[in-house]
Amino acid sequence: MSNVSAESSSATASPGLTAPVAQFFIPAAASLQERRPRTLKHGDCFALFDHNGDALSGPGSPEGFFHRDTRYLSHLYLTINGQRPMLLSSTLRDDNATLTCDLTNPDQFDEKGKLVLGHDLIHLRRSRFLWNACCYERLAVRNYDERRQHVRIQIAFSADFADLFEVRGTARARRGHHLPAVVEQDWILLSYIGLDDRKRSTRLSFMPEPAEIRSDLVTFDLHLEPHETKSLFIQIGCDGTSADRLSRLSFFLALRDARRALRASTSRAASITTSNEIFNEVARRSASDLYMLITDKPEGPYPYAGIPWFSTVFGRDALITALQTLWLDPEIARGVLGHLAANQATNIDPASDAEPGKILHEVRCGEMAELGEVPFRRYYGSIDSTPLFVMLAGAYLQRTGDLATIDRLLPNLEAALTWIDEHGDRDGDGFVEYGRLTQEGLINQAWKDSHDSVFHADGTLARGPIAIAEVQAYVYGAWQSAAEIFRRTGKPERAVSFLARAEGLRRAFDMSFFDEELATYVLALDGDKRPCRVRSSNAGHALYTGIAYPERVAPVTRTLMSASSFCGWGIRTIPSTEARYNPMSYHNGSIWPHDNALIASGLARYGYRAEAAQIFEGLFAAATYIDLRRLPELLCGLPRQRARGPTSYPVACSPQAWAAAAPVSLLQSCLGLDFDPNNSQISFNVPRLPSFLDEVTLRRLVIGNGSADVAIRRSRHQVVVDVINRQGDVRVLTTA
Repeated sequence: MSNVSAESSSATASPGLTAPVAQFFIPAAASLQERRPRTLKHGDCFALFDHNGDALSGPGSPEGFFHRDTRYLSHLYLTINGQRPMLLSSTLRDDNATLTCDLTNPDQFDEKGKLVLGHDLIHLRRSRFLWNACCYERLAVRNYDERRQHVRIQIAFSADFADLFEVRGTARARRGHHLPAVVEQDWILLSYIGLDDRKRSTRLSFMPEPAEIRSDLVTFDLHLEPHETKSLFIQIGCDGTSADRLSRLSFFLALRDARRALRASTSRAASITTSNEIFNEVARRSASDLYMLITDKPEGPYPYAGIPWFSTVFGRDALITALQTLWLDPEIARGVLGHLAANQATNIDPASDAEPGKILHEVRCGEMAELGEVPFRRYYGSIDSTPLFVMLAGAYLQRTGDLATIDRLLPNLEAALTWIDEHGDRDGDGFVEYGRLTQEGLINQAWKDSHDSVFHADGTLARGPIAIAEVQAYVYGAWQSAAEIFRRTGKPERAVSFLARAEGLRRAFDMSFFDEELATYVLALDGDKRPCRVRSSNAGHALYTGIAYPERVAPVTRTLMSASSFCGWGIRTIPSTEARYNPMSYHNGSIWPHDNALIASGLARYGYRAEAAQIFEGLFAAATYIDLRRLPELLCGLPRQRARGPTSYPVACSPQAWAAAAPVSLLQSCLGLDFDPNNSQISFNVPRLPSFLDEVTLRRLVIGNGSADVAIRRSRHQVVVDVINRQGDVRVLTTA
């Protein structure tokens, strides 16, 4: 995902090189891969549970129920007759709507060691979902014994109200204080007053009324006849969102509303089915993760970056996710553009790295952000969000023809373009550089924002301000987009001007960044304009926006696809030939699905669809080994070996929006799928199917007021496109 604060961490950084605490690293002790938690999200809430459906507190535990960057429930532990039940299965619905955990009792003995209840006689099913800042659960308990059974269910709980940055490992000198719990017959209120003087409360409600209720434990005594089932209902609400009275009806109404809302949002998207059922699972999970991560903002749908560390507004992540999914659901792009425009910086604020016209990096709502203990309350420290904002606007116009939305955004686009000139290019050399305005800001402000991600050939860290390679490509793309926007809005002279500027940047970029000996673009120029002569995946982003001259594409492609770079699962961020290569690092040798998807899009742009398909195959193969077929934020860059799966990165977010969008983007790249709304035309330019797909069916490809359903099939050595349904005056073209 995007890598802000937390991402800038790098769990593998050595003590001698670690940045100050303000870089907010994620401790490697908290391995998400070891826990493989079950994840739920709705709106500004998310939750992580173990496979039993519990949240186990303890040092380094990321589990719990979170709301607006605060953990409102840190411990939840269910026992049956004093013992933890045994796990039968733990599954998320394909649409991520509910978590279902099936459990059963272990053998239970009396004080004399006599077996009084054999295992597997009591079945417990926990069904859980999030809706409107509440966590709902139904616990169904069924007796499969031939005898009447007394079953005691106890649920222990607590709320630490820890800030997300505390959960991630940042130590605090002081905290607020907890208020005495309010305990009633069927509900409990736990509250905390932070150092920001804000009261945060968790209300736990139960139905039926528990046999015993305490501030940290409830007990239910169930008498079950043979084959009888009884249900318990639990609601955990944040800051007064709980219903006055929990009931069976309130649970099922909330469940109905949650599923309806999810169906309504996913119904906008085109659907993907293929001849490969495993890839269908990958595609379904990608779509489900994407729409789970989307939060509805006043301006429209906005994909939060990832869970657990980045479930909030990120500029870069959402912009790239919107670009990746533009063909699938343009409404996401419209929501992202609108929300980022509404939160564009209007003045200079060094503490937040804000400058007029700059686009957001990250928003945080927790106590530490409110107090300024972390600088991310509303933080603008990313160098690429602003040109990506202009790029997305141009791509959205090209995909939809929606001039009305672009007209509304024109003042914001003008401000963003002005920022590129006045603040982005710090020294007037024609390149855009980054450098934090205070010592608390992020050191590196491109997507690889670990403190050690930009360096010279000998491993020496680069000194800023830094002109990173892909940002120059994004600026080129932004100016190309600006030219098209101004042409379409009746300002032809400005369109010509931006095209000329883009071409000038292209020449300068080629002269300063292309390295004949490396056969690729250098990673960056440092503060002294010395090139960081390092091969990297960043060069692939130059292909993505088209800044690369055609004669440079072949050597860049060979370098990206060489054995030192492409490890079989994907292209490494840094190949094994480079000084700081470490396949277990965050940015110096790992594999990021979104990075690979952008590179594949660039390769396809220049006609290298075979290489794009090779990247697609590698990431698909990785997904087949991963729980839920879910591509995570990143993978370790260790070489692919026969009959072995990929190596997981311990603290990778999963799900992650731009990782979820990667298969969607890779499919578009291989198919050469494009849209021309002015002519109501959908085109497939030299389509190619990767080796694991013989047929792809795309339904609800919307363009203008029409749509088409299309089947793409392999026929001997060709790929054939058939229109199987058409609504409205839509043309479908194929070029061989």
